[in-house]
Amino acid sequence: MPVRDKILVQLGLRVRQLREAAGLTQEALAAKASLDITYISGIERGLRNPSIIALRQLAKGLGTKVSKLTEGLD
Repeated sequence: MPVRDKILVQLGLRVRQLREAAGLTQEALAAKASLDITYISGIERGLRNPSIIALRQLAKGLGTKVSKLTEGLD
């Protein structure tokens, strides 16, 4: 089982919470963010370390800002 970094796990939980609050499936978010569904899944599970570009795409797909995705993550 891969080792998951705490900050990536926190980010993944934040993305999942925002996605669910927006009423989006992973597939719908992937389409809105122009990212692959497996990439979205990996982020939510804390297995992916998204680039700033991917974070911008995620934020856009979620209708928020990158700062909201990363706020309070340590």
